[in-house]
Amino acid sequence: MTQPAGDPVDLQPKKRPRQKRAIATWERLLDVAAEILETQGVERISTNLIAEKAGITPPTLYRYFPNKYAVLWALGDRLMQQQNVVFEKFMAESGTNISFQIERSSKLMRDTLEVTEKHPGALAIMRAMRAVPVLQEVRLASHHQVTDAWAEQLSVMLPHLTKEEIWAKARLSVETGYAAIEMAMEETDMDRETIIQDSSLFQTAYWRSLLPE
Repeated sequence: MTQPAGDPVDLQPKKRPRQKRAIATWERLLDVAAEILETQGVERISTNLIAEKAGITPPTLYRYFPNKYAVLWALGDRLMQQQNVVFEKFMAESGTNISFQIERSSKLMRDTLEVTEKHPGALAIMRAMRAVPVLQEVRLASHHQVTDAWAEQLSVMLPHLTKEEIWAKARLSVETGYAAIEMAMEETDMDRETIIQDSSLFQTAYWRSLLPE
């Protein structure tokens, strides 16, 4: 999908729905957009097609989204925030016990994969966030959000490392974990549990090597 050159693309929704009916319309638009993205690809998606398949008029869609990029941005943000909830629960359960985090890395990945698989059009959305330049910020912002919170927690567990070192290591760990989730969904001929377990081995060895002697 090409994107307009020149002025920055408006990615923000025009308004967030608050009433039950409006929320249902919002979610319907995103679900339909995810279906189109999954079945027809990012090049075919348009606001007119989304509106048609959602059973609404284009002006109704434009009450919420200024363009198709804003719809895709909202799709990516919805998926990433659901993934982040899993990570936030993981951090809350572990407190300041890094050994707990290390031992539960495979469960974290398994839970994240489960949430991602249940999300409409998840793999197509993840691919779009890499392929469309204006959407890449959605993924980066989400990963930075998780990394910031995790690095703050890790700084208590790993006082021998600087905050800059911890942030960089946490960011790398978040990115490699996300890549493994994407791989588990893409490589349909491979056993998903094997991918999770092998990726967890990498994570476990990496973080154990950083523990103070």
